[in-house]
Amino acid sequence: MDLTQILTFAGVAALLVMSPGPNGLLIARTVPTSGRAAGFANIAGFIAAFLVHGTLSILGISAVLMASATAFAVIKLLGAAYLIWIGIKALRSAWRGQPASVRVQPARRTRSLHRAFTEGFLTNALNPKVSMFYLAAFPQFIAASHAGPAAAYLLVAVHSLINAVWFGWMVLMFARLTRLARDGRFQRWLQGVTGIVFVGFGLKLASLRQG
Repeated sequence: MDLTQILTFAGVAALLVMSPGPNGLLIARTVPTSGRAAGFANIAGFIAAFLVHGTLSILGISAVLMASATAFAVIKLLGAAYLIWIGIKALRSAWRGQPASVRVQPARRTRSLHRAFTEGFLTNALNPKVSMFYLAAFPQFIAASHAGPAAAYLLVAVHSLINAVWFGWMVLMFARLTRLARDGRFQRWLQGVTGIVFVGFGLKLASLRQG
């Protein structure tokens, strides 16, 4: 796996991380009452869940891709359809304009670090969009370069690092970044870019051939 593939994956992962979602909402509820440490515990939970999803995807996808050309084609087309679907959905949202953001109320009780970690973990471990991201993105990068588990875990680490940087700054500069993430023009721009990139990657994945 070369540097270009890693940077390309990083770009896709960054768009996914930056798009408004449950992780940002969880931090918005946690930090005001429980402090920065709890916010970072949320992030640690996010990353732990990525490792679980990544391990399941790496082991399962690697075995399937090596064993069956038909299974490879099915996974490829399902992944391509998923990428194109979320791309079109993002483009529609950008075209129509984002609805007014929902006001996030801080949690009523202070969270322990253990509880904050658990909430971060469960938010991602039980989120089908996270597993679908790995199912859709990993076949493209692993199969195209015949990458082994070490290279695949590198992609998990890249995704985790981007997540830690984005949400880490959100914890440290909560008010400013929260306003940015909720700004209608910023959301429309981000959704538009996300839509174009994901549709393009979906089409590229659909044309991928088994090596």
